[in-house]
Formats: sequence, C-alpha cells, structure tokens
Amino acid sequence: MLVRTERLSLRRFSPDDAEAFAAYRSDPDVARYQSWDAPLPLADALKTVEDFANGDPLKPGWFQYAVDLDGVLIGDIGFNLHENLRQAELGFTLAPEHQGKGYATEAVRGLLDQLFVERKLHRVSAECDARNRASARLLERLGFRQEGLRLSNSWFKGEWTDDLLFGLLRSDYLS
Repeated sequence: MLVRTERLSLRRFSPDDAEAFAAYRSDPDVARYQSWDAPLPLADALKTVEDFANGDPLKPGWFQYAVDLDGVLIGDIGFNLHENLRQAELGFTLAPEHQGKGYATEAVRGLLDQLFVERKLHRVSAECDARNRASARLLERLGFRQEGLRLSNSWFKGEWTDDLLFGLLRSDYLS
C-alpha cells in the first residue's frame, strides 16, 4: 500500500533504511517527545525496520511507513488501526534536516487521504506532549481539533508531562 504525494512516497521499510533510521532517531531533539531514547543503536534499528517491513496495514495495530524523498529515508509515519477497522491513531517523526519544509504536513495529509478517502475510516486521533508545539500546529493545520488536555498525565523520561489530545472526523476532513 504505497502512498504518493507531490514530493514524497510513503512506502514499506527495507533493510537499507536502517542506517538513516538510526541516525535521525538517535538525535536527542527528535527523541525528546517520542517513546524511545537516543541514541538508537544500529542493531536495534535493523530489528525495528525489519518489524516495520513485516507489518500489515490492513490489520489492527501499528503500521509504520517510511517517508521517502527521492529515494532517501527522511522520516516515518504510522497509524494504529483500531480493532473495529474504522478508527486509527496517528504518529510521525521527521529527520531534523528535513523539518520546516512542509514534508511532515505533506506526509500526514497523504496518509489521511488514504485512511479517509480510500479506506473510509470514520476518525483519526493523535496525541502529543503539550510542549511539542510544532506537532500540535501541524495537526491543527490539517483540521484536527484539540479535544483535550490531560495535565501531568504521563510519567515520561523522568518527568510528568501534559498530553494534548486531537481528533479529526472523516466528514470534517472531506468537507
């Protein structure tokens, strides 16, 4: 299930992606609001990329796409398909040298088109650390509504953090 946008391809991961994957996921600024710790050893990256490559985007659970720009891995974007196959949660990561160029917005829009237009999902949600304003602004640009703020909700990397909750309905996305 390849997704193409104007400048990007969202494709399955391959073993060749492991080095670039380890590089951007090892950046402390990239890892700051994410579930992993930097640095990401190459052996762990190889295993993760292999797991991603074997995922099934049609089954419940997480599926991760490689974000590809002219044959170069610049990030990853994933969705967690609900058991009911009508809802998903969204997550995205972009290498720092490719941030601020609209690639993340383009990748998320491409994935939303697939989920809402092709697969006809009802709802897509996202959650981010309240300090991660860049991710919150991206979601808002694409029409997500902030549906909640959970104060001191997550014990994350040695501190309590606030969580922002976002949601987008198919009917709103297509209008």
